[in-house]
Amino acid sequence: MLGAALSTQSVYIGMEVIIAVASVIGNVMVVWAVKINRSLRDTTFCFIVSLALADIAVGALVIPLAITISIGLQTHFYSCLLVACTMLVLTQSSILALLAIAIDRYLRVKIPTRYKQVVTTRRAGLAVVICWTVAFIVGLTPMLGWNNLSHLQQNSSISSDLVITCQFENVISMDYMVYFNFFGWVLPPLLLMLGIYAEIFYMIHKQLNNKKFTTSHTDPNKYYDKELNLAKSLALVLFLFAICWLPLHIFNCITLFCPECQKPIVLLPIAISLTHGNSAVNPIVYAFRIKRFRTAFRKIWQQYFCCKDTPPLEIQHSDRKVMPNPESQQAASPQAPQKKIITPDPTGQQPPSPEQQQDQRPEPPQ
Repeated sequence: MLGAALSTQSVYIGMEVIIAVASVIGNVMVVWAVKINRSLRDTTFCFIVSLALADIAVGALVIPLAITISIGLQTHFYSCLLVACTMLVLTQSSILALLAIAIDRYLRVKIPTRYKQVVTTRRAGLAVVICWTVAFIVGLTPMLGWNNLSHLQQNSSISSDLVITCQFENVISMDYMVYFNFFGWVLPPLLLMLGIYAEIFYMIHKQLNNKKFTTSHTDPNKYYDKELNLAKSLALVLFLFAICWLPLHIFNCITLFCPECQKPIVLLPIAISLTHGNSAVNPIVYAFRIKRFRTAFRKIWQQYFCCKDTPPLEIQHSDRKVMPNPESQQAASPQAPQKKIITPDPTGQQPPSPEQQQDQRPEPPQ
């Protein structure tokens, strides 16, 4: 039994190390790609960079701390609590970044002609700051008292110097994890994002099927086609986030509502590894689904890892530019009458009128 437990823990630690390395390298390349490719420097990719920074922190900080917790070290209660809260902060920042991305995509499709006036770079930066501030408030709430310290003291499960075996369930209250974290700050944003992406796909398909666009205006079609492709990629990121995080939250709900239920011990490490693995899959989605990321990743790999000279990336026009206004396009259509432009004579004289030109024709020879 002891050998099986050690084998399971060894597999878990090995998987966590692989996930940590992949997460850090992949998300550093995401930030690097945005830095070297100017066409990626818009508001949506500002939120993607925020998500990548959270994922880098997961690989570089959270996973080593999770491995430490899995070993069962004896630590001070509040030291272990701070480690657990750090994980919660980064999780919450990820889901709020995904929500900000969904709202940004919705505004691009809903108000394409006024989008750049509404969503400015300053407002996008403010939104990122708000997301991280809320994440810190939600994640650090257990440090303010909503934790298991009083429960452990009542059961005499903790020494007078507050040294315990550092495990997540020992310090974090399941009431907080289920009622406040999951039901309050994880499930509602996920459901809201599901509704937002459903509305985005509905509006895009409606515009693509609009005969006013498909018959004579190609630019709106191109705009909405690219919006549809990027929305699919970001919806896939959301889907993977839900798949990776819901098992752990369901596990927490079972722990709270059915404490006598038998839970296989091997399921908890798998659920935890899934949550960390989500930080490593996002760069893979960007590489396979978004062409500009794929191009930037290829340049980084060839120039900095293979030491090959590569041409600089072309400054591409944003494929999410403001959609052309149909009325202005119609006004500039080929059917509109065009004024004849008369070039003035360099000598300063007025050009002859058609009647004068007719009078000045040379007479035919006799």
